[in-house]
Amino acid sequence: MKKVLITGADGFIGSHLTEKLVAEGYSVRALALYNSFNDWGWLETVSCLDKIEVVTGDVRDPFFCKEITRDIDIVFHLAALIAIPYSYVAPGSYVDTNINGTVNMCKAAMENGVKRFIHTSTSETYGTALYVPIDEKHPMQPQSPYSASKIAADAMAMSFFNSFEFPLTIARPFNTYGPRQSARAVIPTIITQIASGMKQIKLGDVSPTRDFNYVEDTCRGFLALATSDETIGKTVNIGSNYEISVGDTLNLIKEIMQSDVEFVLDEQRIRPKNSEVHRLWCDNTLIKTLTGFEPQYTIKEGLTKTIEWFTNSENLKKYKAGIYNV
Repeated sequence: MKKVLITGADGFIGSHLTEKLVAEGYSVRALALYNSFNDWGWLETVSCLDKIEVVTGDVRDPFFCKEITRDIDIVFHLAALIAIPYSYVAPGSYVDTNINGTVNMCKAAMENGVKRFIHTSTSETYGTALYVPIDEKHPMQPQSPYSASKIAADAMAMSFFNSFEFPLTIARPFNTYGPRQSARAVIPTIITQIASGMKQIKLGDVSPTRDFNYVEDTCRGFLALATSDETIGKTVNIGSNYEISVGDTLNLIKEIMQSDVEFVLDEQRIRPKNSEVHRLWCDNTLIKTLTGFEPQYTIKEGLTKTIEWFTNSENLKKYKAGIYNV
């Protein structure tokens, strides 16, 4: 039984990855951000809570990182600040967590002899597509402080492979969605507003396109990268090779939920002109070639499962649908 550490396990993707790895027979140490309420985020709701070791702390502390990576075989490093709007007002915190936190984790894992390290990137590092579909050779474009911090974090992580032959892979997932996702993301924003009975859906620009991926597929992609030696030293996209606009996504959700809501532009949700990423469409050839990975969920299948979760009253009450969540 291999022992894995998941940083950011208390978050949306991290909590699903925790469940996936436990189901696959791994021994999991799950990191939740320390807080005085002793709250473990979404880990509080996972069915495997009694089968994992939960630790609380912060990747910004190098001494803590050294401690939690002891006796670990594989690290899945997901801990990060990811909200783009918040990065406009608090960019320094993104440097501290995303860049310095990654350096701390890589150095600690290397010194403790970790056998595989999966660092989490984001498709936002590509910026608006210069060509489609976007493969791993596409230029990096820092169109927000968040994406800039992730570009730098990716570079620092890869430097540990180039400098020390540290067995590292950069996983670059495109737009993941599903149960437990933050309301700062567009799909939960739409679903929670409709489920709360609102007749007008407040959104920003609905013209950008995205390559949406159901969270179970993203987690399968992480595991595929971690269990293939062919991915060491590489940056690999995780995506569906399917493009859909935000507006068409809204209409699909309306269809599934049998809703006649009206779209209303909310100016505060509009990104600065040169910061908006207008087009993301994943070329997933590399992950297929290296690992055989194929996404299993269509956008309609994934949205249906997501809607089922969000419309459960116990889950819906955790969200403030009337507030713009950054």
